[in-house]
This record gives sequence, structure tokens and C-alpha cells, in this order.
Amino acid sequence: MKALTDRIASITGSSRGIGAAIARKFAQEGASVAIHGRDREALSSVKGEIERIGGRVIQVLGDVTRFTDLEAIRAQVEDQFGTVDLLVANAGGNLSMPGPLEDISERDWHASVTANLTATFLTIKSFLPAMKGQKSGTIITISSAAARRPHQGSPIPYAAAKAGIQMLTQDVAAQAGPYNVRVNCIAPETILTERNLARIPQAQQSQLIDVHPLKRLGSPEDVADAALFLASDQSGWMTGVILDVAGGAVMTR
Repeated sequence: MKALTDRIASITGSSRGIGAAIARKFAQEGASVAIHGRDREALSSVKGEIERIGGRVIQVLGDVTRFTDLEAIRAQVEDQFGTVDLLVANAGGNLSMPGPLEDISERDWHASVTANLTATFLTIKSFLPAMKGQKSGTIITISSAAARRPHQGSPIPYAAAKAGIQMLTQDVAAQAGPYNVRVNCIAPETILTERNLARIPQAQQSQLIDVHPLKRLGSPEDVADAALFLASDQSGWMTGVILDVAGGAVMTR
């Protein structure tokens, strides 16, 4: 039997990159998958890929920084598939440039916090009550290596928002554990998504490789494999974990 047979999964920000890789992986392992984004064309492409491998999939649209949109998304998924068993709060992104704190605009600060931390909070807020009600569920949040260690070149608003996601994850894990709901977080280092492949020059990629003991950069599939582990029964006694998918570049003590 596949690892996620009969599970229902909802993955925010899954029209491309890490989210799309997680959606494909979950579908391959038997889950019914709701993919989410705001780009209809990109969503349709991912939906087609999943359907071609025989997966059950729907696409949903909405702004995850708006609770009303998330409630509508949840209602659509429940109407099509049923109560969500697996939630991946993946939507987010780096909306600020590195630089001195005093040069960061309030607009950039609020944009990064809203797109990452607030979006994750609202996503969990919408889906968690039903998981508590059915006394089972798994939630996976997405942080970043930027939140795992201080770095002069890190975009501060993004790093701070992602660090907030880690504490949010652990607080919710403590609250939801008695309801048999597990909540864990993945913190990737540099991942060669479509966007990063386009914006990181080859010379810079080579420099980044040198800081990773495994001497390569990550792929979306690396993160998807970690998400599958956290979603499956193989991690059944794990909650509140921050899992570094970082090629050895982040080592906690």
C-alpha cells in the first residue's frame, strides 16, 4: 500500500516550485490532493501532471492572506474530497532585499510578515478545527535556512517571518497534540526552483554549492521527500520538529 492511501491533502502555494513537487509526491503516494495558487495556467499544468499519473486532484484559487478566502478554499476541498488529513502551509516568499535594518521600509517589513507568517497562521486557523474534531491530522509548515542562523546577507523581514513560523509551529504542536494532530516544519536551504534557476547566475550557484557539505544545491524533490516522511505514519511520534533540508549547511546543536 502507498504511504498516503486514502488521505486528503491540501497544499497552499502549489502551482510551481516546492509546493508543486510536494503535490506530485503526495499524489504518487495515494493522496487526493488540492493544489492552490493564484495563477490558473500554472495550476492547470500541475493538475494535468498529477492526472497523467492517475492521481486525484482539484485546483483551488485564493489569497492566503485573507481568512475569508481560506475558509472558501477549505469548504471547496471538503465538498470535493472531505475533511483534510494533511495540510502543507507552503505559500510565501521573499519580498525584501538584504540590507541594513534601518534601510528596510515599513512596507517591505509588513509585506514579508503578511505573506509568510500571517498566511501560515491563517491557513492553520482555518484547517485545524476540523482536524481536532476528527482527532487526527498532520500539518507541515515551511520555514527557511534564513531563519536558522544569522547571516549578514539575509533579508531581515523574510528571516524574521520564517523564524516566527517555527515558533508558531511548535506552539500549535503543543496545543494540538492531545487531539492527535501533529505539526512539524521544514526549513530548506537554497532550492533550485524555477524562480531560483532564473535569478541565480551559474557562477553564484557554484559559490553557494561550496558552503554545502554535500556539494550540491537542493531540488524541490528533496523538500517533497522530507514532506512525505513528515506526512506519513513513519513519523508518527514526531511533532514540533524543525527539519533542516539544507545539505549540511545548517547544523544545530
